[in-house]
Amino acid sequence: MSDFSTALTKVNENYFPMIERQLVNNGIHMDEYSKSCVLNGLSAINNALDTKGIGWNDTDLDKSNVTQILLQVAALKLNAAASPREVYFQVRSVKVKVNSKEVWRKQIEMGIEGDGNDAILARFGRDVKKVGQYWLVRENDPFTYPQYTGFDVVAPTWTPTGKGNVIRVVYPILKVDGTIEYHIAERDDVIRNLLAHISNQMMNETFDICEDRYKATTEQRKEIASRKAAILKRASELGLAALDNAELKAYMSPAWTEPQSRESMIIRKMRNNVVKKIPKDFGNFLVERSYQEASDEALREIKKEIEENANKTVIDVEPLHPNPEVTTPKNETVDDTDDAHEPDVESSSDQLEPEASEQDGPGF
Repeated sequence: MSDFSTALTKVNENYFPMIERQLVNNGIHMDEYSKSCVLNGLSAINNALDTKGIGWNDTDLDKSNVTQILLQVAALKLNAAASPREVYFQVRSVKVKVNSKEVWRKQIEMGIEGDGNDAILARFGRDVKKVGQYWLVRENDPFTYPQYTGFDVVAPTWTPTGKGNVIRVVYPILKVDGTIEYHIAERDDVIRNLLAHISNQMMNETFDICEDRYKATTEQRKEIASRKAAILKRASELGLAALDNAELKAYMSPAWTEPQSRESMIIRKMRNNVVKKIPKDFGNFLVERSYQEASDEALREIKKEIEENANKTVIDVEPLHPNPEVTTPKNETVDDTDDAHEPDVESSSDQLEPEASEQDGPGF
């Protein structure tokens, strides 16, 4: 029996009951489509492992977050077999602790594709009855913006010409009360996504100031932070023209810089910028948490920032002692080289790393 066939057998025997039990315990019924999404997700994970030449039984594969990923897929009903894809999986190298020692392991990472966000909006959008086909407005297309007067809306107009780059994306949203809303994202706003991507790409960058960022002194950390801030400021000033800047390209993935993929990336970011800001009602804490863990880049950045900078500020505390003649020594400075750090990234992408679950899945 092939390694993948064994994996599917293990899913039927172990993963499905485990995932279904957790969903039921949280008041969610696992229907046939959710089960199909889990199977398709496992197949996509297997393909991602095959691309890296990794088997399910390899000791270098950390399967601790596979259960959590499949739980997110089931709760959000994201189909990896849909066309276009709604969710993708990739393999990253991370540091994990084994017997109090840090070792490198391979770990699965999940990301939501543009159409996955559309599917989530259609399924969980607050008072959303239908998500209309989005408009790709190009620079040569005649277009007028919607006008709002109280509750009255004058619909936007668009005449497609098919010429020029896409400069905005418009989503018509039909609400349950029959009204139509028009949500718009502009091309220029994608610079915020690019800045987040560059910042993520520079996560381990030291500019040869030190051997690696974990061993950097306080002064070296400040100098590295200053260099990163200067690069981000430069990119912000250039806007999307930063994609053609030779110096800044070193901190961007090919998906952003290569001509054949650049435009698709910008369009995908505009679509995401629209869909993510539309209110959603998941009706269940588990589903809401799954969505936040899978899609909230800002939340992941905050968690990483906390992990990276925790316990580095010395708080000079001198507690009271019942005997005034007895003094308590002040707290000693914490050695910041011993701080816990977020996982290292072997190959960065435009998606930020989701936090790994501590729950171990069944072994294959």
